[in-house]
Amino acid sequence: MSDGRGVRGVKSASRTVALLELLAARGEEPSRLDQLAEELGVPRSSMYQLLRTLVDCGWVRTDATGSLYGIGIRALLTGTSYLDGDRRIRAVRPYLDEASDALGETIHLARLDGGDVVYLATRESHEYLRTISRVGRRVPAHAGALGKALLAERPDGELPLPEDPLTALTENTHTTRAALLADLAGVRERGYSVDRQETVTGIAGFGFALRYDAPATDAISCSVPVARLTPDHEARIVAVMREIRAKIEAHLPRAPGAPDWR
Repeated sequence: MSDGRGVRGVKSASRTVALLELLAARGEEPSRLDQLAEELGVPRSSMYQLLRTLVDCGWVRTDATGSLYGIGIRALLTGTSYLDGDRRIRAVRPYLDEASDALGETIHLARLDGGDVVYLATRESHEYLRTISRVGRRVPAHAGALGKALLAERPDGELPLPEDPLTALTENTHTTRAALLADLAGVRERGYSVDRQETVTGIAGFGFALRYDAPATDAISCSVPVARLTPDHEARIVAVMREIRAKIEAHLPRAPGAPDWR
């Protein structure tokens, strides 16, 4: 087991990370010992010992019977530390507020992580028609405005995509590479992406890559219910978000000596 640089991985560490990611992905759905052992291909006795260690440390929680397991509060503390420790997230937040105040719609910041985007910050709509997005949520990059804005910054031959069919979140999600590539060509021509009910039914989105890295890893978007999306409102969203992107990129050139995180 190698990390691609010839460095051999630590089996127990890899197993621990896989377990925590599995529990995190299941969210509110609790898991049983046998389920976890089977899914991760770990002996039941080894999985039990690992779970008990993580429960004692606060990374995993269990119910009163000790038979159900879920992600623990220590994971929240670590995630919060990531958000607080990233200078770019801190710097972008005021501009998310500015966009939210100007448009009255939901504004997101997200980062590309493999074939997914992860939401880093959200400002909810003034109309309080809440979408399902939240900080820490993962969405396939091909399935929404944020991800498509970031995929379009990369050559077609280097896109982090699974084999067809691509996962469908709604009936409007691109499920073939060919359809997605045609959409990305339009994104590059326009300079921003459009999601018309591809992530959430009833919600449209407009995504803008933040080009303080090359290729971009972060993007912002505006989400709006299609019931409120008139041509005039769409034009205003695009104009405001273009301006916000320009302000962010002007404010965030890479600082001399700053870590180039990978």
